[in-house]
Amino acid sequence: MLFKLKFHFICGLFIGMLFACSKAKPKTTYLEGNVFGTTFHISYLSDDSLNCEKQVDSLFHLLNKSLSTYHATSDISRINSNDTDVVVDAFFLEVYEKSKRIFKESKGVFDPTVGILVNAWGFGPEKAVERLDSTKVEELLRYVNFDKVIVQDGKVKKEHPNMYFDFNAIAKGYGVDIVARYLESKSVNNYLVEIGGELKARGKNESGNFWRIGIEKPNFDGTRGIQKVLSLENKALATSGNYRKFRVDPRTGEKFVHTIDTKTGFTARRDLLSVTVIADTDCADVDGYATTFMAMGYEKTLEFLEEHPELKVFLIAANQKGGLLEYASEGL
Repeated sequence: MLFKLKFHFICGLFIGMLFACSKAKPKTTYLEGNVFGTTFHISYLSDDSLNCEKQVDSLFHLLNKSLSTYHATSDISRINSNDTDVVVDAFFLEVYEKSKRIFKESKGVFDPTVGILVNAWGFGPEKAVERLDSTKVEELLRYVNFDKVIVQDGKVKKEHPNMYFDFNAIAKGYGVDIVARYLESKSVNNYLVEIGGELKARGKNESGNFWRIGIEKPNFDGTRGIQKVLSLENKALATSGNYRKFRVDPRTGEKFVHTIDTKTGFTARRDLLSVTVIADTDCADVDGYATTFMAMGYEKTLEFLEEHPELKVFLIAANQKGGLLEYASEGL
């Protein structure tokens, strides 16, 4: 009897050891490609080799179908073309509500109805306006005001048919959120999702460390370098800068940056070169704030942050002597 008990104990111990050894260590899956006119990179840890590639592609397709101004048959393009039969989906409605909040907080600095001017300056899907002058800009400004649109019974109502939605300042971050939510629905608790520089990190990487992110230097000569490295612990991050995305007038050689001042209608000429925003909130939110701060400039951004301590920032600005000025929130 004693022999049988020992035998059973040893067998049970051996089987337990086999089970412990067979439990695979979580491995990192990498996905990358092109979406929204930029690139994406997704890293996540999974015990069972979860393959999300098809599901992620499907989510990107649905987001484009809802929010892309570069797809003629998308909901937003149909709304911009004054198709009154469009019933917006949950994607559009959430981005609309987030944009409305940031519009109010920024006193109109962030305004998705700036799309008509984005096109006019040559940064959108529509043809740019040639010889754009102050008279034409003033005329187009009449159609920029997020307070003049509403969503009623699932349909967008615009005060004027020329009003044009452009959610590109928040859509990449929102795409990050949608992928992150999908991963979490599959019990993935360690991931890094990045689309065009906007990203969300949760948990740790395969080495057991928090995800580390490099903030790019604002180099105007086309070279790339790292200004600062940050460690992200369950945060969303978005960066906006004018040092790469600009248009040059072929007639005059004048450089126009892609950030539009919603108050003047002209491209914003601010001292900020790069803005990185970090928070515990959704990536769509920090994406919208990053664009807002680029339009505000250095001093007004610092004033805004006094009322929003939940936002952490890393700012790179040009000083009066032609050098660089850095500002980092406490803890960064």
